Amino acid sequence: MEIAVVGTTDFTLGFQLAGLSQLFNPADDEEMIAIMRSFLDQKEIGVVVIDSAELIKLPERLRIQLSESITPTVLGIGTEEDNTLRESIKSALGVDLWK
Repeated sequence: MEIAVVGTTDFTLGFQLAGLSQLFNPADDEEMIAIMRSFLDQKEIGVVVIDSAELIKLPERLRIQLSESITPTVLGIGTEEDNTLRESIKSALGVDLWK
């Protein structure tokens, strides 16, 4: 399984330098939604890393589908306070590691 990274070129640059090849730089919100929906049907993508600010912009129904998805696991990371990673780990393990 592969790791996909979605976001601006500034966001994905570090991942590209780390050697990841599945990088997606959507031009607008509609393209972002289409890319994220496509991941739900792709079995070769195991983890999707997305800027948490972009994740918040997605329609609520899609965010729920992505948060409940086992494959791929969607991780929102960024500079803003976000509990996506914490909730994903808590859901997967059944334990809150931050406590």
